[in-house]
Amino acid sequence: MASPVRIEADYLIETAYDPRVAAEAMAGEQSSGTFVAVPGETPELKERSAARIEALEVIGEAAEPSLPGAGRPQDGRPAICRARVTLSWPLENIGPSLPNLVATVAGNLFELKQFSGLRLTSIRLPSAFAQAYGGPKFGVSGTRRLAGVEGRPIVGTIIKPSVGFGPEETADLVRQLCEAGIDFIKDDELQSDGPYCPFDERVRAVMRVINDHAARTGRKVMFAFNLTGELDQMRRRHDLVLREGGTCVMASLNSVGLVGMIELGRFSALPIHAHRNGWGYLSRAPMLGWSYVAWQKIWRLAGADHLHVNGLSNKFSEPDESVIASARECLTSMFEDKPCIAMPVFSSGQSARQVPGTYAALGSTDLIFAAGGGIMAHPDGPAAGVASLREAWEAAMAGVPLAEYGRDHAALARALEGCPA
Repeated sequence: MASPVRIEADYLIETAYDPRVAAEAMAGEQSSGTFVAVPGETPELKERSAARIEALEVIGEAAEPSLPGAGRPQDGRPAICRARVTLSWPLENIGPSLPNLVATVAGNLFELKQFSGLRLTSIRLPSAFAQAYGGPKFGVSGTRRLAGVEGRPIVGTIIKPSVGFGPEETADLVRQLCEAGIDFIKDDELQSDGPYCPFDERVRAVMRVINDHAARTGRKVMFAFNLTGELDQMRRRHDLVLREGGTCVMASLNSVGLVGMIELGRFSALPIHAHRNGWGYLSRAPMLGWSYVAWQKIWRLAGADHLHVNGLSNKFSEPDESVIASARECLTSMFEDKPCIAMPVFSSGQSARQVPGTYAALGSTDLIFAAGGGIMAHPDGPAAGVASLREAWEAAMAGVPLAEYGRDHAALARALEGCPA
């Protein structure tokens, strides 16, 4: 798909005003205009720098405003309408700058009184952004190479309990999981660098186990160490993981921020496992915030190699269709000459039961399938939990129902007994 010449953003809006008047307020607020005409905003300046309304489609009405504080026009319009709006900006307004892009497409818009709902649903960027930012250094192919997994999903898990283990207890659990045949393990996002489990000690203890297992088997398990912190801390932690032979680091996107992620992406020599914890406050209100389809593009450009997308029948509030749309978008090229593909990570209450639906809906095995309880709480232990997921993916890829495949695969059968329907 050809890149646009201008920056483009799509929105879902809700307003009691004439929708075109409301859209004009959006365009003015986020470019050359303000709430009142000002000297110097000449027709020539507007032609050069103003945001444009590229599309406007009214799609329905709302009985009540979705959000408080919205204004009402004085013309007495009775209806609250919803519409889709596309705005565009000249690249010259900001240049290819991700921080300033966010300020432009998602700045003061959400506070404007013309709106009782406003959600950013997609963005399209000129190719200058691809030239300015590195994007994923590893993505799907590099992650598969380092994890030693081809032709199927990467099966992973999360250290549980999330916090409370010290370095040696964590390493003991990692030893069990390595022996069980796991592909990928990650710190929980709550595990950081506390005095009970210091980052440096945890890395050294875990990597002793992983390196020993690799020396015996020829296969190195990928562990994503949570290095979330300030810039200097993240650099030092990254360098330690690299020295110890690690093959992945993890960062919480909403905690390190966009500039933190950009810098991590620039200096990292390892795949970056990007966790979206906190995503709900940007997305859960259906008429406010961001769509993941728009949001994840920024982090892919910044350097995220893996991006969490939730999971089917998850423990959170997100519907399945949104999860799949998010995962598909991670695997969709952003630019003709620079795809910036990131590997989607399915997690959140996942088990063998979600595997067939995930494969059928996504149509790809390019994913990390991370199950915490689905592995750790298997009735026959973690090794059987790993086996059950492998068997579930074998069944799904062969088009065989889980129950049927489970007749000859005990780990899967036991998992189906213990998994909620």
